[in-house]
Amino acid sequence: MKLTFMGAGSTVFARNVIGDCMCSEVLRDSVFALYDIDGERLEQSRVILEAMRKAKGGYGRIECYLGVENRKAALKGADFVVNAIQVGLYDPCTIIDFEVPKKYGLRQTIADTLGIGGIMRALRTIPVLDDFAKDMAEVCPDAWFLNYTNPMAMLSGFMQRYTPIKTVGLCHSVQSCTKGLFKSLDIDEKLLEGRKELIAGINHMGWLLEIKDKDGNDLYPMIRSKCDAYMERTGVINKVRIDYIRNFGYYCTESGEHNAEYNMFYIKSKYPELIEKYEIPLDEYPRRCIRQIEGWKKEYADMLENGVKDHQRSNEYASRIMEAMVTNTPFEIGGNVLNTNNGLITNLPAEACVEVPCLVNGHGIHGCHVGALPVQCAAMNMTNINVQLLTIEAAVTKKKEHIYQAAMLDPHTGSELDIDTIKKMVDDLIEAHGDYLPKYH
Repeated sequence: MKLTFMGAGSTVFARNVIGDCMCSEVLRDSVFALYDIDGERLEQSRVILEAMRKAKGGYGRIECYLGVENRKAALKGADFVVNAIQVGLYDPCTIIDFEVPKKYGLRQTIADTLGIGGIMRALRTIPVLDDFAKDMAEVCPDAWFLNYTNPMAMLSGFMQRYTPIKTVGLCHSVQSCTKGLFKSLDIDEKLLEGRKELIAGINHMGWLLEIKDKDGNDLYPMIRSKCDAYMERTGVINKVRIDYIRNFGYYCTESGEHNAEYNMFYIKSKYPELIEKYEIPLDEYPRRCIRQIEGWKKEYADMLENGVKDHQRSNEYASRIMEAMVTNTPFEIGGNVLNTNNGLITNLPAEACVEVPCLVNGHGIHGCHVGALPVQCAAMNMTNINVQLLTIEAAVTKKKEHIYQAAMLDPHTGSELDIDTIKKMVDDLIEAHGDYLPKYH
């Protein structure tokens, strides 16, 4: 088997995914092809993964491919392709995504999934994924593309609608959703044992629609009874998500700092007190990037001096998916797939990339029919889907008007800025991105 990792310079994540494969007797003897356009980061990943490979018994083989000219060779014959690229990196592109909107009074927290930052990230990433897809169609047409890069729904949705490549989007917020909720509300985690849950919606706004204990008792009444007390606490991180329960009835998959910018409710220049009330960390992602860059330098130096620590298999889905397909052993995931087959979620559009339970086996990845979401949950999802579909349309047609429309219909952007200002901000962002974006007309 061959696994190709695109963006292998994302060393920590590559270590998790490939390290997970090395923990599997089924996968450990594979070829692990590392691809990146940054030679230094690629070499760091090679050093660490080679040390892990030897520590795990010396199974398999690691190959490195640097630069676009070697991309086809990296992909040739791959069975699985894991995508973890970040086009434009923190500097300059993430800085641009935050600093240009800030000049217009538009503040963000993470800016990688929705909002004007998410739109721009998609527009600079989709052309690269299109090139990946063309190469894959030529040299590994049957490979599965496992996408971990944000904005998840926009990138996965593009691949699913406009390329022949079999694609699923993967996000670890599904696995951690219920456990995080119980921890926030100080609910005994023993109730999670043998639980039955249903999560469906879209990436980063999937809804915990059902949560029952092993005996079939509905746990939502207890959850809802604890929400008001949580909102009175200070120094907590999930007030936005708990507020979703109070106002929309259900908990969602992704963090409070993410969801604070996915709607028009919490980050409002006319109501600055909301930032403190809901403990919203504005400009969180740039700070996180700086911490991660510095932290990685120290971690890498420590590993060179003291050796690589033994890897324990993580809860990421990638290796489990590969294992399930290779052995034809069924496994359930929460995956991002196209809302086809008469609608996995019947009150969301067929073109949407939805996050639903999926069955994985030797025949591939199969989205499970969910039916209709509660009306208010579907309505919240649609405010995000509108932006996702228009951003994909802009990337495919190269029409600037669709970028404007995506930004205008973004809940946070549209609630803060007028149309003329939104258009001017988009123009400034396009100019600031320069060659990271194709030409729009």
